[in-house]
Amino acid sequence: MGKHTAHVLGGKAMEINETNRLIQFQNIVKDFDGQLVLKGISLDIYENEFVTLLGPSGCGKTTLLRILAGFLRQSEGRLIFDGKEISDLPPYKRELNTVFQKYALFPHMNVYENIAFGLKIKKMSKDVIEQKVMKMLKLINLEGFEKRDVTLLSGGQQQRIAIARALVNEPKVLLLDEPLAALDLKLRKEMQYELKRIQQEVGITFIYVTHDQEEALTMSDKIVVMKDGEIQQVGSPIDIYNEPQNRYVANFIGESNIIPGVMLCDYQVQFDDQDFTCVDFGFKEKEAVDVVIRPEDLDIVKEHEGKLNGVVKSVLFKGVHYEIMVETVPGTKVSVKMHVTKPHDVASSDAKERISANSFYVDLADIKELNDAEIIARADAQAWDPMTNEYLSISRIEYELKEEVGNYPVTFATANGTSITVNIMAVEQKYVENPKKNEAISAFNFFKSVDEIKESVAIDTDLKTWANAQGWKLSDESDVEIEDVEYDFDPDTIEVGVYEVSFATKGRVFKVHTTHNSEEGAEIALDFRPEDIHVMSKMGY
Repeated sequence: MGKHTAHVLGGKAMEINETNRLIQFQNIVKDFDGQLVLKGISLDIYENEFVTLLGPSGCGKTTLLRILAGFLRQSEGRLIFDGKEISDLPPYKRELNTVFQKYALFPHMNVYENIAFGLKIKKMSKDVIEQKVMKMLKLINLEGFEKRDVTLLSGGQQQRIAIARALVNEPKVLLLDEPLAALDLKLRKEMQYELKRIQQEVGITFIYVTHDQEEALTMSDKIVVMKDGEIQQVGSPIDIYNEPQNRYVANFIGESNIIPGVMLCDYQVQFDDQDFTCVDFGFKEKEAVDVVIRPEDLDIVKEHEGKLNGVVKSVLFKGVHYEIMVETVPGTKVSVKMHVTKPHDVASSDAKERISANSFYVDLADIKELNDAEIIARADAQAWDPMTNEYLSISRIEYELKEEVGNYPVTFATANGTSITVNIMAVEQKYVENPKKNEAISAFNFFKSVDEIKESVAIDTDLKTWANAQGWKLSDESDVEIEDVEYDFDPDTIEVGVYEVSFATKGRVFKVHTTHNSEEGAEIALDFRPEDIHVMSKMGY
């Protein structure tokens, strides 16, 4: 836990004997046209292990499998199989077989002939072939299917035949590249158990590639989590799930609540301004860490009877359990005034030009950065020909600004002299800090016409833009997303007036999986045990 590692595989103790080491990837690098796909992979795989390479599309897991199979050659590094370097060995001389996502069965051959194909290539006698094929049919629970047309079988049956065709050659290793991806959910779950059973019965090493976390947790003795051509963590399903080494692994394996914290000392961690006893050790004192608490490890109790008080934000029934979202720290919120005016534009004396602009607010600290282009954009100033609706250039802009609070007129004009004057209102912009969430948020009061609001096709986005709403981390000023925009008007029927608009970041929300229901808006508390807290190094994620 924390920085110590349990040596458990597949939920049971397993002694790692170096003499059983079958495959060694030693600093494997692969690049395609200068793009690094594998960035120095080093990994040991042992006899009779069910190993899963797990990661999203593009992480390099299939590339690693294809290098082992001999279909690709690494750019750098060594590949050791049973004590021998095999990098230059062709695929057909390697003691392994591959099962692909597309089963690649021979449609003109029946079940028996498909399974026997490799044995016939080796020129084995008919009676030996028959014995081996019948043994395989029994192993995959398809006895009596030998004369069947493979094209008329179900996806699960075809997959089992593809596995039997590979296993009948008695390889030391079976490689499986997302073999269940084409199956429906129910059949995929059935085949997960079937594959694990087959692996245990034949007693050889299986190396399985998937992006499905449940498949990896269900079948594997060892999981290798990959991201961007690098290994993030290697361990048993129990280790990977209960003791993720970083935020990426915690997010990718199962569902997680991840909270920034500080490791005060061994067995003591702080988050949400509270100190908690945990079971982790080996970190530096006051080291910044990430804390993981799984949804199923949280209990909802009466308010003030748990460790964190919160409010139920949503309840979703998922069949076996309820998924309840509980907010323990509110998001950071700022409110501004939106001044809605009548459409105001000015026409030239001959009515051949029109020009419009809005007054706007600016922070004193931003006045130095204002230029003509910025002022035109903030005022949404525009000129056009009312007959053709073609936009005209604003050729002149006049203003005089001081770095003092006040209203400053600004005039926009076309080349023909059609002009409009509005105000730049310089203010000391207030912002809201939320130290508990290490963030702040700011926004400006703003002016808009009725027509501009009615014509908006993405009102939440436009409101954020018009108000120049921004959120940032107090620690490093990195951006924080504004997730909620609240207002009490209907954009389609809005009238002239002053309206309050609020912008907020997402609060600290814990996901809870429980068999007990709760009501939205209920004030509750969350409880958990020291062993439910899992502390991880930041590691840049």
